[in-house]
Amino acid sequence: MDLKVQIRKNLGKKVKNLRNQGLIPAELYGHNISNMHLVVNFKDFNNVYRQAGESSIINLVIEDDKSKNNIPVLIHDIQRDYLNGNILHIDFYQIKMDEKIRTYVPLKFVGESPAVKNYGGILNKSMLEIEIEALPKDLPHEVEVDVSNLKELGQSIYVRDLKLPKGVRILIDLDNPVATVIAQKEEEAITEPIDISSVKVESEEKKLEREKTKEEQFEK
Repeated sequence: MDLKVQIRKNLGKKVKNLRNQGLIPAELYGHNISNMHLVVNFKDFNNVYRQAGESSIINLVIEDDKSKNNIPVLIHDIQRDYLNGNILHIDFYQIKMDEKIRTYVPLKFVGESPAVKNYGGILNKSMLEIEIEALPKDLPHEVEVDVSNLKELGQSIYVRDLKLPKGVRILIDLDNPVATVIAQKEEEAITEPIDISSVKVESEEKKLEREKTKEEQFEK
C-alpha cells in the first residue's frame, strides 16, 4: 500500500492551519536516518490505516522529493484529541526489510463458543493484542483466535494455542490466557432490616447512665 505525503514546512503553532485544511502533521524517523517533518491528507491516511493498521508495512511516497519514494514504514503512533478523537499527529517508523522488528499485532476473535451458547457463559477476553518479533515481510496483519474450541465453562485459550505464520516469534509468556469462558453469576443483595427501636433504647440508656454519673460526681 502506498501513501502519498509531502515535506512539511509549517512547524509549531502553524500546524493548526494544516489541520483546518484536512491535513495531518507527521514525523518520519528510524535507525540511522534523519527525522523528516511530513504532512499527509486525512482521507488518504484514513483509507490506508483501515487496511494496514499498525502492524502492516506501507510505502511512503514523498511527492516533493522523488529520490525518497517507496519508504517502507509502520504506523508507529497516532495522537488523538481526547475530546473528539480527531487525529492530531502521526509517527511513521522506517524499517529495514532484512532486520527483525518488534511490534504489537491485534487479535481477531472468530467463531462462537459452545460454552457461551449452550451454558450462558461469558467470554472474558484477557488481551486484545500480542507482542511479536519477525522480519517485516512475515508480519501478520492480525492473529485469529478461534473461540469455537471453548466448549466448557472455565475453559481457556492460551497464548501457546495461537497459530502464527512461520518466522514469527511471540514475545510474551505462552501460558498467559487469551480468553476464558466464565459462568454468569446472579448475585442478590440481601439486606437485613435494622431494629431502630433497639438503637434508640441503647442511646437512652447511655444518656441516663451519663446523667447518673454526673449526679454522683456532684454529690461528692
